Amino acid sequence: MIPVSEARDRILAALHEMPPEWVGLENARDRVLADDAKAARTQPPADLSAMDGYAVRAEDTASGSAPLRMIGESAAGHGFDGAMGAGETVRIFTGAPLPEGADAILIQEDAEATGDRIVPKDPVASGIYVRKAGLDFSAGDIGLPSGSILSPRRIGLLAAMNVPWVPVRRRPRIALLSTGDELVRPGEHVGRDQIISSNALSVAGVVRLAGGEPVDLGIAPDEPDALARAADGASGCDMLVTLGGASVGDHDLVQDVLADRGLALDFWRIAMRPGKPLMFGRFGEVPLLGLPGNPVSALVCAVIFLRPAIRHMLGLEDTHPEIRRGVLATGLNQNDRREDYLRSSFRTDEDGIATLTPFSRQDSSMLSVLGQANALAIRPPHAPEAKPGDPIEFIALDGVA
Repeated sequence: MIPVSEARDRILAALHEMPPEWVGLENARDRVLADDAKAARTQPPADLSAMDGYAVRAEDTASGSAPLRMIGESAAGHGFDGAMGAGETVRIFTGAPLPEGADAILIQEDAEATGDRIVPKDPVASGIYVRKAGLDFSAGDIGLPSGSILSPRRIGLLAAMNVPWVPVRRRPRIALLSTGDELVRPGEHVGRDQIISSNALSVAGVVRLAGGEPVDLGIAPDEPDALARAADGASGCDMLVTLGGASVGDHDLVQDVLADRGLALDFWRIAMRPGKPLMFGRFGEVPLLGLPGNPVSALVCAVIFLRPAIRHMLGLEDTHPEIRRGVLATGLNQNDRREDYLRSSFRTDEDGIATLTPFSRQDSSMLSVLGQANALAIRPPHAPEAKPGDPIEFIALDGVA
């Protein structure tokens, strides 16, 4: 058995980044930029007013009482075409361009207006309430670097930069192949010795959250030729993920059947719980990740190995799950040689301290426990007995799985 960290590193080392594709901003949410995005215009394009009031020359307001003559109006989208001279002012509204000659805004609350006669109540400083050209960005500036995830606020920035199309990493296509005579899809007739297949749906959710595109190859029966034909459906995908069949029982066929058809195995079996019978290799040109069949094991391994793999293929640097720190609410026994991922609940107090409560039952078949959990508490190999209040590292599951 190899350590979790070594297994993850070997998986990532065998993968490559996805090529870029161009998408419109309306389809760019949550995509990953494949190149720097540069502004195609300057924002604001000219000096603009930040308030409603009067465009003035600051020096004309020095006395704080000399009247100014209003010669026109400037509104957003409809600027004043002329130039202002000494003693003149232009009525201006928020977002409107400053007329030539103006260098400040006299806000309307600080002015007395009688017809076209405007009297400042106090002097104003040059530049006051003026948004200078290029305050936000200038043409050619890098607004977002390569590798940025395009959230709604970042898409808004790109739109303001007049960048309607962006190059993004193609979503990795992840083929999901469930195996086993005992499996049927949700809603189908369930025979006496059968169970519902849940792994493909839950792992597909992890794939989508990580930025990939799941491709469901269905359920392959425990028959060599049928399994091989189903696995061939991964051709053209960026990874094949098998769900079940990776152990050593007589009916766990994935490794033997695919080995006869070109599977080059890198490693098999990880020093972790749950998820020991995990394997990785290459099936022809397609990387293959074999997840355990137990539903909890499959999902935990998807978080620990598949999610980082997808994020690596997207060119992201923060591929590994975020490790947070908290304290235990209950004691734990000494751990054995396997790294343990305990399904747990956590809450954060008003001081920001997370308190972890591992569930008392950790059987890898119990989806009810995983459904209630919002964290995986991490116990290193050979961790000593722990007491309530002892520190513990964990992975928060919300937004991940």
